[in-house]
Amino acid sequence: MSDHGAHADEHFAGSNKLFISIWVWLLVLTLLEIFLAYKPMELHFMLTILLGLSVIKAFLIMAYFMHLKFERFSLIITLIPALVVCILLLLVFFPDSFRSQGLRYQYKEQPPVAPPPVEEQ
Repeated sequence: MSDHGAHADEHFAGSNKLFISIWVWLLVLTLLEIFLAYKPMELHFMLTILLGLSVIKAFLIMAYFMHLKFERFSLIITLIPALVVCILLLLVFFPDSFRSQGLRYQYKEQPPVAPPPVEEQ
């Protein structure tokens, strides 16, 4: 039996240091998403950035925590449909949310009214 055959059955197990570093990257990307959600910027630009960061996070999770890093075909077959579903969900829900935005009750504060003058006697 060759030495190559013995290594073919090994699976990538990873180390605690690797998984902690991936977890830290996921945490940093999540905090960046939260930070960007509160920054005033054009909606389409912000959503593009947030979707891109989410795809990066999905790649990291699937590659390292689902152990698909060395199975490139499985990684692509898993990532691409998830991306397509996310984009389709955006296309379905955003038009409805924009339509319903105009249906909200618009509170209009009435200007303060001065009390009637008190007559002195």
